[in-house]
Amino acid sequence: MLVWLKTQIVDKKRDRFIRILFKRLTSSIATIYIVLFRGTPMIVQAMIFYYGVKLIFDLSWWTPLSAGLIIVVLNTAAYIAEILRGSMNAIDKGQMEAARSLGFSRVKSLLYIVYPQAIKNALPAIGNEFIVNLKDTAVLSVIGVLDLFNATRQVVGATYDTVTPFVITAIIYLVLTGVTSLAVNYLENRQAGKEVKHA
Repeated sequence: MLVWLKTQIVDKKRDRFIRILFKRLTSSIATIYIVLFRGTPMIVQAMIFYYGVKLIFDLSWWTPLSAGLIIVVLNTAAYIAEILRGSMNAIDKGQMEAARSLGFSRVKSLLYIVYPQAIKNALPAIGNEFIVNLKDTAVLSVIGVLDLFNATRQVVGATYDTVTPFVITAIIYLVLTGVTSLAVNYLENRQAGKEVKHA
């Protein structure tokens, strides 16, 4: 959605004034969102988001965990939107023109021609983003989320053994990131296999 909002093209000849205004407004909102979430650290976002919402609304389900999950999703969305936008820009413009000449609307051209290729090209970068976010969840301990790092610190405080708990935590993170890398590699290979079959 963010990618679509940011990459809208204003057609001054065909679009009416309201549509031009809508496109420019939504594109600006998407740009501001991406700049804010990519330009500020997740630890700061977590503090503002969790305590800010808690201050304004009295929500029973608003726990550190739910706030942390929402922050990770919002943060990841901003990064992935830019990854996909860059991937879309790398696709030859002739493909969109060819789709339009075959009678596809802009939306259908994006859905069936451009987006599938952009996602395929962006898979390695998206995989890296998920791995980085998996490790960055440690910063959510500032709002009280009991993550691996925070749990390890508690174990260190109870046992006075600094090295062993952190070695175990490092192994757990390695397993999690390794599984994510394998999943991304599987998707890449599957996509490559599909291309070979079509060829």
